[in-house]
Amino acid sequence: MSGEVTNISESSISAVSMPMEHLPSRDFSKVRTLVLKVGTNLLSSSDGIDEDCIDRIVTQIVTLCRRGYHVLLVSSGAIGMGAKELGYRTAVKQVAMRQACASIGQPILMSSYRRAFKRHGIICSQILLTRKDLNNRRTYVNLRNSVETLLDLGVVPIFNENDTVSTAEIGSAFGDNDRMSAMVASKIDADLLIILTDIDGVYTGNPRTCSEARLLHDIERVDETIYSYAGGAGSAFSTGGMKTKLLAAKIAAVAGCGSIIASGYEDNVLVRLVDGQPMGTYIHPMKRLSQRARWILNNSHLGSITIDDGAVRALRAHKSLLPSGMVAVDGVFGAGDVVQVKALDGAVIAKAAPYFNSTDLSKLIGCKSRDIAKRVGAGHKEMVFRPEDLVFVDDAE
Repeated sequence: MSGEVTNISESSISAVSMPMEHLPSRDFSKVRTLVLKVGTNLLSSSDGIDEDCIDRIVTQIVTLCRRGYHVLLVSSGAIGMGAKELGYRTAVKQVAMRQACASIGQPILMSSYRRAFKRHGIICSQILLTRKDLNNRRTYVNLRNSVETLLDLGVVPIFNENDTVSTAEIGSAFGDNDRMSAMVASKIDADLLIILTDIDGVYTGNPRTCSEARLLHDIERVDETIYSYAGGAGSAFSTGGMKTKLLAAKIAAVAGCGSIIASGYEDNVLVRLVDGQPMGTYIHPMKRLSQRARWILNNSHLGSITIDDGAVRALRAHKSLLPSGMVAVDGVFGAGDVVQVKALDGAVIAKAAPYFNSTDLSKLIGCKSRDIAKRVGAGHKEMVFRPEDLVFVDDAE
């Protein structure tokens, strides 16, 4: 987090940081499925892994499972565990070495979770993801079905990024487990995302260095002011910081899923949070978009389509995009892949999944619908995409 307090007025603080007696109640009585993300700092010890912390977290998960909740766990720590196994005491930055550390650390981490769950007679499973697994519609549907089956069997799925094969350079990395936890929450229609870290919640500054920093108990909407309170990564082995947690909360909010950022060091914190106790920072959900809209919005784009002003107005009026409205096509993508939709000034106004690949779309720029067959052959639709294949980026703001 930032070491300085942003210069804001008392009134702007009071909108999100209120005395405890005036806090809105947290009614989670309708929550049935929740995603729990546990950070690297909580799980790490000088020897590698804090087994007592694992036991405490698992015991709380088991309590919720026996109450009838479905709990999905997203656990960081594999890279840190592997690095400490190899004797590293500082951050590992080189990609190949981080992947090697993840390969070493992942079985160590899962062994600890398996031991802890087995004490309670509960089975856990491991799911390693790359962003491509969620970007591809078919693999995403298969993943969703697998997760639902595991939950029906009473199994606790444990997710982690497949760091051994995912890299930012090839677009397969989530970047951090905070955002991955939000993507998982969005994809499986979770009711609540809980991010446990080593700090009480979102502050207006760094509480470790600034006595004026205030804890924000309640955030209606994550905006630029809220983002300005956050800083960089939290520790040598973690990839996240408060900003990545806020970005995750924003992703979850668009999915109609509320989020809580709280300290994992608090006694029985998970159960107390679900019971509605005003701990940490609660970020409110927004109106839930459809599952397909969320898939498009949260997907990595593989290219872009630039359209004229008339086409922008047509899309805003909930009409389809016709080839005559296109002025440029950039990137290499297939039919059904997600692309950005840009206005003439270069501003990104939406994301969409077109019915044509980039090669065919380039041939259709400016043409009439009746001429589509002449340019790319018969059997194609008469529009680039329909309204249901489009999500405006301001829907998530």
